[in-house]
Amino acid sequence: MPITKSAKKALRQSVRRRAQNIKRKDAYKEAVKIVRTLVEAGSGSEAAAKLSALYKALDKAAKTHVIKPNKASRLKSRLTKLIQPKK
Repeated sequence: MPITKSAKKALRQSVRRRAQNIKRKDAYKEAVKIVRTLVEAGSGSEAAAKLSALYKALDKAAKTHVIKPNKASRLKSRLTKLIQPKK
């Protein structure tokens, strides 16, 4: 357990930050899961409608350094490609 005043504050901060990070991570993972299941079910139009929520969750996670920006970009690219109709 922390002893000094600054260490106690740092612990409080890290607990709050961890909670926020977990919330953001769960949000983007859930959005990815929803889009993937919709695509697998064959409802591409519904998946395309959920795409903006997915982008928002990924951008927010990248902005707050929960994930790296390139990972967010890569996921957005791959999931958008997955939704596109096959030629």
